[in-house]
Amino acid sequence: MSATLPTSATYVVIGAGIHGLSTAWHLAKDLIATGKGSGKDIVIIDKKGPGAGASGIACGCVRNFYMTEPLHAILRHSVDVWESDPVTLGFQQVGYISCGEANQTSDYEKIHASQNAVDYAADLYVGKDAKNFLKSIWPDFKTENIDVALHEKPSGYAGTTQSMWGLDEHCRRLGVQRCYGVEVTGYDMTNGRISSVLTDKGNIAADCVVICAGAWLPKHWEWLEKSDTLDVRYPDGHVEKAMDMWTFWRLLEGEVSLDEPYRTADDRDPPILHVELMNTTVVDENGREFDEHFYTYVRYAAERMGRPGLQGGTIPIKIGPKATLDPYGHDNDEYQADDWFADYYCATLAMLMERFEGLRKNFKTRRNGGIGAFTPDNVPIFDWVADNAYMIADSNHGFKMTGVGKLVSKHLITGTPVLELEPFAFSRFSQGTTFGDRNSNCPWV
Repeated sequence: MSATLPTSATYVVIGAGIHGLSTAWHLAKDLIATGKGSGKDIVIIDKKGPGAGASGIACGCVRNFYMTEPLHAILRHSVDVWESDPVTLGFQQVGYISCGEANQTSDYEKIHASQNAVDYAADLYVGKDAKNFLKSIWPDFKTENIDVALHEKPSGYAGTTQSMWGLDEHCRRLGVQRCYGVEVTGYDMTNGRISSVLTDKGNIAADCVVICAGAWLPKHWEWLEKSDTLDVRYPDGHVEKAMDMWTFWRLLEGEVSLDEPYRTADDRDPPILHVELMNTTVVDENGREFDEHFYTYVRYAAERMGRPGLQGGTIPIKIGPKATLDPYGHDNDEYQADDWFADYYCATLAMLMERFEGLRKNFKTRRNGGIGAFTPDNVPIFDWVADNAYMIADSNHGFKMTGVGKLVSKHLITGTPVLELEPFAFSRFSQGTTFGDRNSNCPWV
């Protein structure tokens, strides 16, 4: 049941996706634990409700395969959150396996070392060991083009609907005022502070505002009177002039039904599988070649489909600095998957395992679309954007990152810097610590 919007609150959290709900939940816990308040001091606003944006239609993968090393610690905290209540949050800790060709071996070695340095248990396999490892899980895996594999043991997936409402339930139990059906329309600014959040149901004064608006963040950026371009300095000293602050990308994901359950050799739910083959052409079972890079991810999705099936996707498609946000996701005709996607996706699956051959007829035809707002270097920004406003801009990496809300709450409650968040400050773009050295065709890696 949605609460009535009050006229003021200590904390106003905007957006009831992963970040907004996690932040509100952890803030409530921390306020109670420190004796500084309770969940009643927090108001969360969303124009629809939990998971109405990208969080609610995400594939649901919880993984730590990033070439941006500071993200590994963020995901360590995130898995701690998922593990704290896997039943309510719908977390299935099946693991995550990423595979590549020899040209990515050194990248995998760095990722493996960095993950284990933050106690994120992972095993690395190279050459024949990689092929044997994959065969031990999937005996029908076609390993000819695989030279390296990384197995993340703490990773897994969660059903998006269950996790969103599970987080909402945690907020409800702690007394957070959840105001759904309330749309933010702007901000009243006074001397660099947000004095009031403007909404279609009235205004609410706030001591602190946490902005977790997902794909709508560029609109909030505009309301804060921030520039839509910036000069970006990289570690090698070169500067990219007047880059777009936000770039929208369109997601390509879908579902495929199976005639039999998808199981491992020892009859378990399989790990999530991610494969990028930068030197391999995608060819379907009829010999058709695709121009798109070989990049695919897949997980078992019986909980989503109500029967044995797979869900996954490939590299998103860049739109540009402007996009139509409403209606969002599946309801928007502009952002449905391209006609070629079903053929391409099923071709990648068939190239990986014998059991996935002939699945094109099983591709589920339905509305399936969404967009995300990416930062200049495709890496999240966690930082203050006004004297009393903190922004969580996840660059569409968000669903897995429940730990961001936990860390942001710690920062807000203590008033001291949090080491894990510092690399993601907005100042990196001017100071030359911009991210960007990633050997992948995908902005999510």
